[in-house]
Amino acid sequence: AVVFNQATEQIVCSLKGHSKKVSHAVYHTTKDVVFTGSADCTIGTWSVPNATCSNFIKAHTMPVTGLSLHATGDYLLSCSEDKHWAFSDINSAQVISKVSESGDHTLTCAQFHPDGLIFSVGTSDAMIKIWDLKDTSNNAVATFPGHSGPISAISFSENGYYLATSADDAQIKLRDLRKLKNFKTIQLDSQYEVKSLAFDQSGTYLSVAGTDIRVYLCKQWNELCILTDHASLATAVKFGNNAEFLCSSSMDRTLKVYAPNGASMES
Repeated sequence: AVVFNQATEQIVCSLKGHSKKVSHAVYHTTKDVVFTGSADCTIGTWSVPNATCSNFIKAHTMPVTGLSLHATGDYLLSCSEDKHWAFSDINSAQVISKVSESGDHTLTCAQFHPDGLIFSVGTSDAMIKIWDLKDTSNNAVATFPGHSGPISAISFSENGYYLATSADDAQIKLRDLRKLKNFKTIQLDSQYEVKSLAFDQSGTYLSVAGTDIRVYLCKQWNELCILTDHASLATAVKFGNNAEFLCSSSMDRTLKVYAPNGASMES
């Protein structure tokens, strides 16, 4: 994993230590700490900028497919091809809870709700499941069908009311968590691949990364722009503070930062 400083346009450090490819990287909200999930089945905890790894959390027995930081900054949610999700304490590097999904399917992505009380996981058999941390039954409190194909991305809106999901079916579904219903489906071209979804902090925009980069205006769900600067599949997208910029990464080995007018500022 690579840490990049947007202000100086310089690479701060490279985080090397996993034995297989890194699938996810999450920056701590208040500390210079990065967490990485890998196909080597471990989760790394890294100090920036000295690029040292303090711990490798061994929560899974197969590749890590999802990683999300809790609102308190003290816990990590992870999921894996081993059909388990895990809840780990980042300070002690200990796994607090590990739960197996029922059925013969792997978990493909995971995301904490902004309030930290619930979280969502996606499965390889096209299901979205909501879990409540206070529920001791180890059963999902809600399940959302509707997609076809493995779930590829999950994102909660900043107010926690909406959940955006995608799968290998060229669709983005918007769900109202208060009513537990799908109120909007965005149909993309049949060959379109979605790899990442992200709301901005104000809840005004939803960004999509995959075959290209797209930005939608929330509530109306109008398509505002399509960005085609990457030469290959886009793998992730995130908004900067107050949606002042948009970042995307790609299989073309570039990181791009877009200004509000849609121009690519650097790569």
